[in-house]
Amino acid sequence: MFKKAILAFAVLCGAWTGHTLYDVLERSFPEFSLIFRQGLIPGGSGVFILLGGLTFGMIGALVSDKFDGRVQSMIASFSRMPMNDLAAGMAGLLAGLLITLLLSPGLSWLGQGGHLLQVGITMLGGYVGLRIGLEKKEELASLWMSGRWSQAVEPEGRRIEEHKILDTSVIIDGRIADICKTGFIEGTIVIPEFVLEELQHIADSSDLLKRNRGRRGLDILNKIQKELDVKVLIYEGDFEEISEVDSKLVKLAKVLQGKVVTNDFNLNKVCELQGVSVLNINDLANAVKPVVLPGEEILVQIIKDGKEHGQGVAYLDDGTMIVVEGGREYIGTMMEVLVTSVLQTSAGRMIFAKPKLLEKAQ
Repeated sequence: MFKKAILAFAVLCGAWTGHTLYDVLERSFPEFSLIFRQGLIPGGSGVFILLGGLTFGMIGALVSDKFDGRVQSMIASFSRMPMNDLAAGMAGLLAGLLITLLLSPGLSWLGQGGHLLQVGITMLGGYVGLRIGLEKKEELASLWMSGRWSQAVEPEGRRIEEHKILDTSVIIDGRIADICKTGFIEGTIVIPEFVLEELQHIADSSDLLKRNRGRRGLDILNKIQKELDVKVLIYEGDFEEISEVDSKLVKLAKVLQGKVVTNDFNLNKVCELQGVSVLNINDLANAVKPVVLPGEEILVQIIKDGKEHGQGVAYLDDGTMIVVEGGREYIGTMMEVLVTSVLQTSAGRMIFAKPKLLEKAQ
């Protein structure tokens, strides 16, 4: 179809060229028109139109294959380009063309040379605008998606919705769905496409454990998107110059002025170093655990022995480990213990206690 369009355009251009050439010859050489009027060569301008159309048609037929291949390749390249990149490039192109249009009246005093210069400036301005648009695609994406460049609050004081960007570990963890369900996370949940790709790779792993974790992550995303009353955005852009997924998340958080939601300790530290806000699910879980103070009494079940001699280990309902001194002989029984100290570590909270019976005996 495109080849036929090229061929038809070439024939029309040739016909117009032949007609124009006949007019020029007729005006420049009056004796030229007498040849046709006297019937020495029949047809008049129709001959030039026909010859022009045939000539350009043959040229069009020769170049149509090559030109069609180039155009199809260009279309395919644009089709593969992410929508954010394409929109940013078009915005830059239009801005460049608009600027050159505003400059064009100032070149009219140059006459014919001004017209040629205007064409060159227009092409240069469009190209420069296109390149700037592609280079600034992240900033433009931030403007389109959040309605701001970097402000966190609107002039009226109404807070703008923040973007919460999920990383792979927090999706696989699964607790993010329950947190979203409670309404504690506000704003738009952003799921980057490169995170989805990583999840897909994990779900396709030959390792059974990894495969199950990846599939659970995909199920969690499906639940968040379809069952929960939260706004979900699939971010289609990518940072091809960055290979690591964690680095891409940090970059995306800077672009959107959003927060990274994770339970990855290393990613948490990287975000802090680069000034990116982070919401750590593990920190949240530790923060909502019941507060236990030294001297309080707790009813627990000793389930196993501890690392040190005579120790027993119990757990609270939230998973907090309780190390009971002298509790090894009570394994399998429910008993009251007295809290002696509480240790808060990066891995969570650990409680040390001793049986209340021993306290009474003393």
